[in-house]
Amino acid sequence: PGWLLSPAGRPYLDSILHKNQRRVFGLLERPALPPALAVPTVTYKLFLAGRSGVGKTALVAWLGGTPAPPAHHETLGIEATTVFWPAKPRGSGRPVLFQLHLWD
Repeated sequence: PGWLLSPAGRPYLDSILHKNQRRVFGLLERPALPPALAVPTVTYKLFLAGRSGVGKTALVAWLGGTPAPPAHHETLGIEATTVFWPAKPRGSGRPVLFQLHLWD
């Protein structure tokens, strides 16, 4: 967990932050990394389903770095949020960039 804050991981973290807030990326956008720091991107699509009012939208907002809605409003249809997360898996000497498509 401390890799992102280390000197080796800091450039990857800076690529997904803007003014110490997580950047909001569109469906076709991705963080800009210098060619020397280019890493493979692993994409996952996560679908959140459950009962109304349990916090699915608040969880997606928290993971996406946006403020959670102050009042409960039922989500109509599907809301898609893209979150990037750099990580260095154990046993691997190379970082990867996870691209998570969260469907709420």
